[in-house]
Amino acid sequence: MTTPDAPWTLGGEALVALARRPSSSPALPMGLHRLPGPLLIVGACYESSPVGPYLELAVGEPARLGLRPGWCFTTMVVDSPESRRAGRISWGLPKEVGRLTWRRDGDERELRWAERDIVVRGQPHGVPLPGLFPLRALQRRADGPVVAPGRLRGRAHVASVRLVAPAADPLAGIAGVHPGAHLTSMRLVLRPARHPVGLTSTLRAPLRAPEPALSSCR
Repeated sequence: MTTPDAPWTLGGEALVALARRPSSSPALPMGLHRLPGPLLIVGACYESSPVGPYLELAVGEPARLGLRPGWCFTTMVVDSPESRRAGRISWGLPKEVGRLTWRRDGDERELRWAERDIVVRGQPHGVPLPGLFPLRALQRRADGPVVAPGRLRGRAHVASVRLVAPAADPLAGIAGVHPGAHLTSMRLVLRPARHPVGLTSTLRAPLRAPEPALSSCR
């Protein structure tokens, strides 16, 4: 099966949260620099994408590439081999394949990663508000650092989001309850990656780069 190239449009729902950074964190990939601020946790159920429905759990750190701020995703797991391959060769996202399940129980949503016994669970409350958010992932592909622009549109309910992880797991430092949101009617657009030129400008990168992606800190 040929992996679809960017741009990608995805639809579905997600739990998102901001978590305080642990006292110790591994270094970011070469060329990227850490910024102060909380980590981003995303548990998503994509009902539509260029490779069909799939689930995803991701953790990103605030970072910069030159003067460009964004998120460097250092943990990503999906239950779709096609999404894994596209994420790595198109945007340098460190996706791996795992067994994920998405559960709906009334308003509550839960994403579980079976192999590492990690759970992201959220309970929304309040009135949903529409929103449009620009996104920028800063990753490192096999051909160097890239800027991966995108945008997210949807309806956001304020939510309390809990991450559960075993004590010995690398994500144990961000276990607990965090402020967040439940996004519904979500539409996420991921544009082609760009290579940095100088401090602020970018240049269209090739649509694909060889594996492996180099954004994982492990």
